[in-house]
Amino acid sequence: WVKSLCPPTVDLSHASTNSTSLSLRLCLAQVLLVFAKADSQSDAFWWACERAGFRCNIARTPESAVECFLDKHHEIVIIDGRHSQPQRTLLSIIHVLQTSFMFLLLIFLSRSPSDQEEPSVLPLLSAGLSRRYLENSSVSTCYNELIQIEHGEVRAQFKLRACNSVFTALEQCQEAVEISSEDHVIQYVNPAFEKMMGYHRGELIGKELTELPKSDKNSADVLDTINTCIKKGKDWQGIYFSRRKSGDSIQQYVRITPVIEMMNAVMSVCACAHSLHSFLFCPYPECNSLRHKDRRKESVDTRSISSHSSDAPSLQNRRYSSMARIHSMTIEAPITKVINIINAAQESSPVTVAEALDRVLEILRTTELYSPQLASKEDDPHTNDLVGGLMSDGLRRLSGNEYVFSKSALHNMSQSQLAVPVPVNDIPSSIAELLNEEECWEFNILELEAATHKRPLSYLGLKIFSAFGVCEFLNCTEATLRSWLQVIEANYHASNSYHNSTHAADVLHATAYFLRKDRVKGSLDQLDEVAALLAATVHDVDHPGHTNSFLCNAGSDLAILYNDTAVLESHHAALAFQLTVRDSKCNIFKNMERTQFRTLRQAIIDMVLATEMTRHFEHVNKFVNSINKPMSAIEETSSDCEGQASIRNSPENRLLIKRMLIKCADVANPCRPLELCIEWAGRISEEYFAQTDEEKRQGLPVVMPVFDRNTCSIPKSQISFIDYFITDMFDAWDGKYTHTHTCTA
Repeated sequence: WVKSLCPPTVDLSHASTNSTSLSLRLCLAQVLLVFAKADSQSDAFWWACERAGFRCNIARTPESAVECFLDKHHEIVIIDGRHSQPQRTLLSIIHVLQTSFMFLLLIFLSRSPSDQEEPSVLPLLSAGLSRRYLENSSVSTCYNELIQIEHGEVRAQFKLRACNSVFTALEQCQEAVEISSEDHVIQYVNPAFEKMMGYHRGELIGKELTELPKSDKNSADVLDTINTCIKKGKDWQGIYFSRRKSGDSIQQYVRITPVIEMMNAVMSVCACAHSLHSFLFCPYPECNSLRHKDRRKESVDTRSISSHSSDAPSLQNRRYSSMARIHSMTIEAPITKVINIINAAQESSPVTVAEALDRVLEILRTTELYSPQLASKEDDPHTNDLVGGLMSDGLRRLSGNEYVFSKSALHNMSQSQLAVPVPVNDIPSSIAELLNEEECWEFNILELEAATHKRPLSYLGLKIFSAFGVCEFLNCTEATLRSWLQVIEANYHASNSYHNSTHAADVLHATAYFLRKDRVKGSLDQLDEVAALLAATVHDVDHPGHTNSFLCNAGSDLAILYNDTAVLESHHAALAFQLTVRDSKCNIFKNMERTQFRTLRQAIIDMVLATEMTRHFEHVNKFVNSINKPMSAIEETSSDCEGQASIRNSPENRLLIKRMLIKCADVANPCRPLELCIEWAGRISEEYFAQTDEEKRQGLPVVMPVFDRNTCSIPKSQISFIDYFITDMFDAWDGKYTHTHTCTA
């Protein structure tokens, strides 16, 4: 109910007869001496403070005394009243202290002559003073006086200060609170309780609990059972029904706990969930619950008191304190709304259902909502290494051996040095014959790679972009598009065995294949299609042949630039636009209207970033939950084609479709004909082998130890990749969306 209150602290988190206490954390007292001049008396109090370990300041004027007090907030103020005209000092100090949370002001007077009657202290007390001290310059006497004041008035004031903080928090907290005495007389209710039960506090305070209307849903012996537990100093918890002022009965989960050294009972009720926590404060003189430790001089912080659970919270404690925090939020995220709905459902749910929903809430509050948990490394080292390498940014451990990959020299070449490919109609017959099969899934990209001398992207791009009317949409010439394709392809590393322009051409082919499917065509407009084709073309441009994990572990320039987050994907997207706009001859966007270009650019960037594997399961599961399942539900109940189309065509789901499309195109190798699948598996394995070799050479963490060229089984590694990443994703994409092909491996 109340877990923490920054000092002073009221700790009710261990509500039991042995541990519950009002825990005050006191630092050593601060003393302010207000003396117009130094003498033996001021020296005596100074040395007394030193002996007691109190911090001491001396002020010579009322103004400096006020300034010092406002800065230090002393607990004890001693004013020299032996000399004439002390009133100005007294009035100045008292005026300031009246606005303070706690103070003790002590004035001392000279001894009266033996024949003079001792003056009354009442005028001094009425003026706001706390104590009178008769002049005595003995250090021991001053020390004893200070110790008595600190142990008495100062600590008593501090208790009141702590209690005031508690009640301030109770007034503001989300949970309803009722405080009653040991004989069940109501002494306090907070606004949340008034709102929940429908009473005004004036109608309740001073009444016995037995005077309030009772619900007839409680068993006859419930109160006897509660009283028996309290008398034994034991907790009681269970279901209790209360009756609102309106006459409605509400079910509450009740916990009653005896608390030592207090005379009252506190009942804490969570208004949202109808849960009741009761704390019965009973006197146990043998227990010393007051502990004095250090505390800050600042005012008491009551902000954290409203809805923290205990150190050992019950099921209901956790649920309702969480709900209180959620309801106090002013801006709700979608996940917050989901949690609110689940919490509301728990109100009327059986205990078993409530416990299950609590488990649901625990899962929803985690950060890795879409990442399945792997078995131990010994169970499947291939999968663990592969997943660890692809779905993390490495160990973030920098090394003295910094890896900086060298960009293609073509980055700095002028446009005149690049050979412009021929128009579509002038493509050599051998290449054109191969391109005639590009609409088939079995299209052999490796044959095109050989026929074009490792320049398949430019030729395939020209053919596909022409078929989809890309030039017309972009309002650019075919020559500009040819130049752009040439520049992009030149910035793929031909030395990479896998991440080269052939892979980009393969992904472009799969993207075009998917875009031709009726369901995809019915969901995306032309801007989406053009964005998908361009994203596929540039999605791995300037790939160095190493993973994000390698770059992060090596402390590469790119990893530093992109803060170890989606390093390569961010680089691919950024470089693609840099290469495009730096030369008018290849700027395919130069004639586009600004708003349309911004929309197209954002779509391309989003799709390229979607190929980053750390969010793989997030994208797949969102696609399944937002598209597959709703469409299946419609198919099972009716043949509502319009309903299915409305699901696919919403802006949010179109975004999911585009992400899923390029993800499937990017890793479609296992779904290709077997001979292509085997070749691609060998190529990607060779890149991983080379990375492992480089990691060992540089002394970097080995991200995927299983990819050791001397021991690795390529078929096993591919089967792990298919089982973990491919099967479910293509089942979702193929089964309900495009009706394409399943894995061939």
